[in-house]
Amino acid sequence: MENEVDLRAFWSIAPAIYLQELASSEEGLSSIQAKKFYQENLKTKRKIHPWEQDLRLFLTQFKSPLMLLLLGAVCFSAFLGDTSDVLIILFIVISTGLLSFFQERNAARVVAKLQSLISNTCQVVRDNHVQVIKSEVLVPGDIILFKAGDIIPGDCILLESNELYTNEASLTGESFPVYKSTELSPASSSISQRKNALWEGSNVVSGTAKALVIDTGEDTLFGRIVRSSQDKVETSFEKGIKDFGFLLMKITLILSFFILVVNLFNHKNVLESALFALALSVGMAPELLPAITTIAMSAGAKRLLEKKVIVKKLSSILNLGEVNLLCTDKTGTITEGAIVVERIVDFSNTESEFAKSLAFWNASLESGYSNPIDEAIKLQPGMSAKLPKKLGEIPYDFIRKRLSIAMEGEESLLVTKGAFAQIIQICTQVRGNNGEVFPIEKYLELIQNQYEEFGKDGLRVIAVCYKKWEGQLLDKSAEHDMVFAGFVLLKDPIKSGILEAIETLKQLHVGIKIITGDNRHVAHSIALKMGIINPIVITGEDLIQMSSTALDIQVKRAHIFAEVEPQQKERIILALRHSFTVAYMGDGINDVSAISVADVGISVENAVDITKSAADFVLLEKDLSVLVDGIKEGRKTFANTLKYIYINTGSTFGNMFSVAFASLLLPFLPMLPKQILMTNFITDFPYLSIASDNVDEEQLAWPGKWNLKFISRYMIIFGLHSSLFDIMTFLVLYYGLKAKESTFQTSWFIESILTELFILFIIRTHKNFFKSKPGKYLLILSVLGLLITLGLPYSYLGVEFGLVPISWVQLGLMLAIVFAYIMTADLLKVWFFKQQRNR
Repeated sequence: MENEVDLRAFWSIAPAIYLQELASSEEGLSSIQAKKFYQENLKTKRKIHPWEQDLRLFLTQFKSPLMLLLLGAVCFSAFLGDTSDVLIILFIVISTGLLSFFQERNAARVVAKLQSLISNTCQVVRDNHVQVIKSEVLVPGDIILFKAGDIIPGDCILLESNELYTNEASLTGESFPVYKSTELSPASSSISQRKNALWEGSNVVSGTAKALVIDTGEDTLFGRIVRSSQDKVETSFEKGIKDFGFLLMKITLILSFFILVVNLFNHKNVLESALFALALSVGMAPELLPAITTIAMSAGAKRLLEKKVIVKKLSSILNLGEVNLLCTDKTGTITEGAIVVERIVDFSNTESEFAKSLAFWNASLESGYSNPIDEAIKLQPGMSAKLPKKLGEIPYDFIRKRLSIAMEGEESLLVTKGAFAQIIQICTQVRGNNGEVFPIEKYLELIQNQYEEFGKDGLRVIAVCYKKWEGQLLDKSAEHDMVFAGFVLLKDPIKSGILEAIETLKQLHVGIKIITGDNRHVAHSIALKMGIINPIVITGEDLIQMSSTALDIQVKRAHIFAEVEPQQKERIILALRHSFTVAYMGDGINDVSAISVADVGISVENAVDITKSAADFVLLEKDLSVLVDGIKEGRKTFANTLKYIYINTGSTFGNMFSVAFASLLLPFLPMLPKQILMTNFITDFPYLSIASDNVDEEQLAWPGKWNLKFISRYMIIFGLHSSLFDIMTFLVLYYGLKAKESTFQTSWFIESILTELFILFIIRTHKNFFKSKPGKYLLILSVLGLLITLGLPYSYLGVEFGLVPISWVQLGLMLAIVFAYIMTADLLKVWFFKQQRNR
């Protein structure tokens, strides 16, 4: 038993023991072994059957307090022997639950399909050669290879490592990279001290490694501890909806309780009064809001997929609808992303075959961070396919911003390539075009000026240097006293159609800012090509000098942020969020922190795993025109979700409030509880189709914004308007027509449903309702609801709901009131939204 406990502390055990224990070797598992182990793992895990998931989802439809109260009312009615009410209320409750269940189940399937399109992969050694597999099929005993940007898919022990740094913030909360090595750690050491252990949920910041997988899935440390709440953070829209729902619920319950007490005080039937108050609660409460929000978001996600945008976090669609500022790197978004080497020159801007060879060797022999610059250098014509022998590598990282390769050819060299500023600081000499070497001090100003000139011409510049290698320790400390060999000049032209995409974003009232690690001169040149007049550029150096208060002001003015570090990107986004709803688009490991703190994080399909994991959306094409479509879809989803809120706070709330008020004045209930529930049921069908409704182009032109004050103002104005026509109905029926109980209830039942059906067509657009085309399903279901409402009092089923046929005069008066309601509501709506735009 003691041996088993020790084996769990794998960071303190020699890897050879685990290789033997897991029937593996440094050549990896065989495919047959891996398949067998994977199937064995599946058997030990409890699989939830689809029917069980469906049952759970169905039961959640009845977990709200109002639904539970209704079910309680059913039981109470059954106890008193009121079979008719039991059957009717039970039918409505179950039907409503089934309606929401089927819609939410379909929404969940859409999300599952989207999630399956984005899966992380890893490199493993199987059958003695490297394979790329999906991370979820990884098994203990696999040998896995890591490079910068990789997510660690299981708990591992290191077999080999080279300048390996990982981010373990998901486990320790410490965001600073942790150095890793193959050195064994004591069994009692803390997580951050286990240098030879890699943990699921962390990611590789820089360096390379080879490791043995010890645990996967729920058996990992990450699987056993309580997960961070990061994935469950509410979006601003979700929080707004939740707060609004609670506000309505409080108003509803207080009003219903008051109505119950008053009706009991007036000596009305106890059971009917209780059911009436309960039915009012259901009628006024936004019980469909969660379902409609989910359905609208899943419908939006499905449409986005057709436009080559994969939604990873469903709730972020609504945030996308609020975006009014896009921040992005320029490479691949503003520019083509197809980097081409213009030329490779020495310090005097003369073509240099020597510098060209050094850059080619460095790019060809590196095995860490794969990038388009190295790919472009390797495509240089005329380079020999025969490479020097690689002796070792100091991998690239985003602190040093350079990559060094030790190699053995005609002579042994250490060749370093990277950002100009980081290369020039480790050079003490410079190589001329005739091969002579001079002290660098004499030419430093010339080299710096040359670098700036290249930038002004719009060329991206990296540098290459070297020194003789005598086999000393190969780590970062070896990068000194180098010889500057020359510049690698790269071009990445502006994308065709980018100016049109930027203009479209402007029409959508979305600003754009570029955040790049490139130098200020290249950034300035790109800004001019984008059509920005007198572009304001802030550099990383400027940011260091700025206070937080100054930064909040300056970020709004700037067009481009250049020469910025990854942590500075995060600071810029946080400052911008004080004034904007920010989307950030990136694909590199240096973009992860910015993506994480943005309101909306966007990545692309070919991004590194950790970047895709942090993003809310993944674009199948790194193209601003794709993102424009995504923003429009986000706004469409946002607008359709708000429609239900407007309906619920306008006509529905006003109708139920009027019924409650009338119950205090009438000697009978203005509507029976089952009639109120039936009203709710009939109107639910078209309401659920809101997700597929059309949205006017004028509404898509502006970012959505959750505004509780605006909605409260809307609720008061339209609620009063609805109540005004309900009072008119009350006066006409009770004092004008002297309607008896059943006739009064039937007439009000018709008027209530018709106003709730027609308000949907009015409020779905900001212009006159007859100028906007509704969605097909919305129209069909509303017409069906209209026919059911008008036909129900004249049917046998109507009797069960306490409805009776009414005269043509009464029906005509109800339709006249509804017509007047429609026309005045439409005029009021146009005025109201015009006032809002003016504000």
